[in-house]
Amino acid sequence: MSLRLRIVSPEKVVFDGDVESVTVPGTLGEFQILHDHAPLISSLGDGRMVYVDGSGEHALTISGGFVEVQKNTVSACVEF
Repeated sequence: MSLRLRIVSPEKVVFDGDVESVTVPGTLGEFQILHDHAPLISSLGDGRMVYVDGSGEHALTISGGFVEVQKNTVSACVEF
């Protein structure tokens, strides 16, 4: 079971691929997104965005943005 994750910044596409999980720094606290997560839209705060794919764990330090989850697709627009 996997999620499709697309991370974009104003400058470029940072990542686009399949992942097992995504952890994001929501403005009300950190939360994790797994397969079959309920649909949501959330603003992101300052912190670490972590995703796990077939090659391991990857982390990005972001300064804000937003994330949308819908039908096992996670779309994140972030600033660094």
